[in-house]
Amino acid sequence: MNFAPPGKLAVLFPGMGAVATTAIAGVMLARRGLGAPIGSFAEYGVVDDVSGGGSPATKTRDLVPLASLDQLVFGGWDIFEDDALAAARHADVLTEKHLDLIAPELAAVRPMKAVFYPEYVKRLHGTWVKEGATKADMVEQLRQDIRTFIKEQGADRAVAVWTGSTETYIEPTAVHATIKSFEKGLLTNDPAISAAQLYAWACLKERVPYANGSPNLGVEFPAAQELAHDLGVAIAGKDFKTGQTLMKTVIAPGFRARNLGVRGWYSTNILGNRDGEVLDDPESFKSKEVSKLGVLDSIFEPENAPDLYGNMAHKVRIDYYPPRGDQKEGWDNIDFFGWLGYNMQMKIDLLCRDSILAAPIVLDLALFLDLAQRSGQMGTQEWLSFYFKSPMHDGAGRPVHDLFAQLDRMKATLRTLSRVRALASAAE
Repeated sequence: MNFAPPGKLAVLFPGMGAVATTAIAGVMLARRGLGAPIGSFAEYGVVDDVSGGGSPATKTRDLVPLASLDQLVFGGWDIFEDDALAAARHADVLTEKHLDLIAPELAAVRPMKAVFYPEYVKRLHGTWVKEGATKADMVEQLRQDIRTFIKEQGADRAVAVWTGSTETYIEPTAVHATIKSFEKGLLTNDPAISAAQLYAWACLKERVPYANGSPNLGVEFPAAQELAHDLGVAIAGKDFKTGQTLMKTVIAPGFRARNLGVRGWYSTNILGNRDGEVLDDPESFKSKEVSKLGVLDSIFEPENAPDLYGNMAHKVRIDYYPPRGDQKEGWDNIDFFGWLGYNMQMKIDLLCRDSILAAPIVLDLALFLDLAQRSGQMGTQEWLSFYFKSPMHDGAGRPVHDLFAQLDRMKATLRTLSRVRALASAAE
């Protein structure tokens, strides 16, 4: 196993809007000592009891060999031609105070032309887009982009994190069942194959680890999972767990631990960035709604506690409100009950910056997927569920949504990788 992190790591983003440019700018600032990558477990996390014998907590970077921030080079695709500096200014997440410090370096990150089919993202109108007769042609163009970028940057390897817009809701069909059926669908332009799937397929073909940060159907279907195993590629998804859903996975385990019943959980959001604009389309919103609604059932397990959670109403809304920009606001009203069935309420008003919460997730996924790939891990990386609203998992049953259970699993995997590394070093 190759545990030593060699050379440069290319980090590729399908979609270079607010989230991607915030992450890129943050890394550029951090490696100059001009900003702190707060929120990153790779940079600030600690893992306790590494040896299993009660040893002190160990910082993540001291435990496993992650690529350094200085090793990262950034690229990607977007449907608009703006460089990363212009895109960051348009997104209006970071202030000029920060952007001016890295302006030339950020401006040098220019997007490659994107694959774009407007029927999957109806609120956007891309102008910097590829042309091809078939979706198979598009995959080949993306594969060439990856190879060219790695070569031009002098990178040793790459990892990709989807940071693009939410597409219309798509369920897996027969075309997603096998590698053969999917590749036939690429040649026939099957309408169930969206742009998000093309990026994922191209990355898998190039053996580039891939994380799906949106609720789109990206790598969460049998053909993609089969290809990932066949080619030894690490994958993870889906839908970054940032604001309101992050709070749900913190608070809901508390209700469950104390055996407090919940009659209803009403959630609504307002946001005014490009994500909000896209989600204003009902078909794109359905993708997000399905992702958000799955969280509570996994934590509460109503089939095991029907008296407490069997009749719970769960409602999620998102409204596009341009004045708010990237500064999302989420309201939650929770109707719960306790001893003798007496009713109580909890109300939460979360004012957050969507891209500021997503940026450390992007960094961690890039570093941890690269670690997994170098460590010989392939297929779905369930241990990265910590970062997702709708985590991928192998096998039957529900995925784990409890944030603390997810964190325990991630730490356990990092401990395992550190032990394997130690055994490999001892055998040399």
